[in-house]
Amino acid sequence: KYNYEIVFIDNFSTDGTRDILERLCAEDKHIKAIFNAKNFGQFNSPFYGMCQTTGDCTIVMCADFQDPVDLIPQLVHEWEQGYKIVSAIKTSSDESGFMYFLRSCYYKLIKKMSDVEQIEHFTGTGLYDKSFIDVLRGLDDPMPFLRGIVAELGPRRKDIKYRQAERRSGISHNNWYRLYDAAMLSFTSYTKTGLRLATFFGFFMAAVSMLTAVIYLIAKLIWWDYFPMGTAPILIGMFFIGSVQLLFIGLLGEYVLNINARVMKRPLVVEEKRLNF
Repeated sequence: KYNYEIVFIDNFSTDGTRDILERLCAEDKHIKAIFNAKNFGQFNSPFYGMCQTTGDCTIVMCADFQDPVDLIPQLVHEWEQGYKIVSAIKTSSDESGFMYFLRSCYYKLIKKMSDVEQIEHFTGTGLYDKSFIDVLRGLDDPMPFLRGIVAELGPRRKDIKYRQAERRSGISHNNWYRLYDAAMLSFTSYTKTGLRLATFFGFFMAAVSMLTAVIYLIAKLIWWDYFPMGTAPILIGMFFIGSVQLLFIGLLGEYVLNINARVMKRPLVVEEKRLNF
């Protein structure tokens, strides 16, 4: 009973998708398409696509059919009840059990460390009222993490559970490096734990080192001829402190990368062309 538009945003695919989209757009003016000039990542592209919609609400779904389209009537029904956001939550998945386990551990970890209560197994699939889409348009964030934004800024929300299917076709390009990149984006955007942990651990290790030094000094003064210092404690201490420093310098670097990307204020995507707009 609603008028609708279907907006595809193509993130520089090379598998023939664009030819199919051009044909669909020519056959049906309700279907619109945006072709990106480059691949701008798994977060920027769908976020940008959401901001180009014009309806009273927007439903976001991946095009690989892992998000079942029969969720749409349920999403719309809850929106009609007054919910401004209806989020689809994975309760199980047909993907690798090991990957699902790792994702579960990640969600629980980020939920405990974040200052904002995160939504477990929420990938962004769901319905968003126009009022919230207007909020997204006004963010001016070059690295938007939709899952965190919904948890932080989202109004009244309803969760709908579903089982995630396998990809109907194609191969995911989400390798370990991209998954790590996504995890670090959420970690550095919504947690202070990493930096605070470095500070607290630094204080603790400084206290332990000073205490150890005093004990060694006293022992050496009392048992001068019977207490050889040796090089093993020195080497162990140096390697341990060095590894801890490298770990936290790397963590600090992740925060700096996040800050740097946001300060540069680059566009979310660069369009090559758009159809039926």
